[in-house]
Amino acid sequence: MKLKELDKKMKECQDCELAKTRTTVVPGAGSEQAEIMFIGEGPGKNEDLQGEPFVGAAGKFLDELLNRINLKREDIYIANVVKCRPPGNRDPKPEEAKACWPWLEQQIKIIKPKVIIPLGRHSLQRFIPEAGISQYHGRALRKEFKPLGKLIFFPCYHPAAALYNGSLRGVLEDDFEKIPKILKKIKEIS
Repeated sequence: MKLKELDKKMKECQDCELAKTRTTVVPGAGSEQAEIMFIGEGPGKNEDLQGEPFVGAAGKFLDELLNRINLKREDIYIANVVKCRPPGNRDPKPEEAKACWPWLEQQIKIIKPKVIIPLGRHSLQRFIPEAGISQYHGRALRKEFKPLGKLIFFPCYHPAAALYNGSLRGVLEDDFEKIPKILKKIKEIS
């Protein structure tokens, strides 16, 4: 299956309560051959209106971070744990994340990224429940993740966190500077 087919199926999804309040489904965006996959928590207001992930203020900062390491959106893939905006930008409920989980797993299977970058605590804990973002940000982690096998994760703070807490901006910039080195190392040992 290709991403376009998967996106089409996602846009018809009615598997949880978020289907009733969304404007549009936000499947993801970027390259089907991406080596790097960024995963946020869920779409916000702007994303819900435009049908694209990370298009608001956090998305602009993400673009700046990518530019610093010579990447563009078309080089990577960006997705979210949930594909529909939770009302009022609340955290997704566990049953909503569970309903969307098969979509994210299929995206990962299709793309086969060399590294997955969970953006923020909520995204990280979907993959590694015991991990805290402040403890694990900026560190590469290899974890067995059934049914997808061993995956390499490189958790980072969510760009929105740096917008609310200016002291995290430098931390996020430093963590992003490590991404090309990690990718190079992964390619060397593959």
